[in-house]
Amino acid sequence: MLACFSFFFFSLFISLAISDGTQLIIVNNCKESIWPGILGSAGHPFLKDGGFHLSSGEQVVLEAPENWSGRIWGRQGCCFDEKTGKGSCQTGDCSGLLKCIGNGGTPPATLVEMTLGTPKSPLHFYDVSLVDGFNLPVSMIPVGGGVGCGVAECKADVNICCPSMLQVKCGGKVVGCKSACSATKSARYCCTGDFTSPTRCRPSVFAHLFKAICPGAYSYAYDDSTSLRKCGAPRYVITFCPPNYK
Repeated sequence: MLACFSFFFFSLFISLAISDGTQLIIVNNCKESIWPGILGSAGHPFLKDGGFHLSSGEQVVLEAPENWSGRIWGRQGCCFDEKTGKGSCQTGDCSGLLKCIGNGGTPPATLVEMTLGTPKSPLHFYDVSLVDGFNLPVSMIPVGGGVGCGVAECKADVNICCPSMLQVKCGGKVVGCKSACSATKSARYCCTGDFTSPTRCRPSVFAHLFKAICPGAYSYAYDDSTSLRKCGAPRYVITFCPPNYK
């Protein structure tokens, strides 16, 4: 598997043309279909209509415009009407639509967040976040970019270790793990109200658990020092259920 994945990276590097923006290669390495959702930040477009189906083993290449900012997440257990594009997903659902077209995903959902440059700087910032909870393992790996480029990832299956009060189940199976914020709506856990600063909002016991399982991902709102990555690569591979995920 590792040899095949290495060849996949090499093939991407030599075969994909460089564009004015940034290429995002979305890969489904899970055993089942997923439905990636995409939401542009305020003032930024949603790519590929904001959502699509991706079969197991399939990949798609997206062209993000220069300075694009937004988030990508994986939806699972979805069922949509082919004619209307309406339906539902077990996790990450975006208002019951196949094409999210500006709607965010319902927590819990593992998020891949990125700002691919600004008018003042070409540097890219990106991360994997569990602030909205967890549903699928995911990684974001730069292809090119030089020394210092980091990998953002949560490769472990957090659902296996999810505390009972945070579990989201479907058919008796844990399909998602809520964040403490989503589960309690507490300002202390959500870093809102009187807790909107890093000195006032500290990681909860649940955030510490997320961090222990996925040390390279955001575990709560002010987890920048160990979770935010930066690079200037021409393309990135975003893989759901990356190889060797636990």
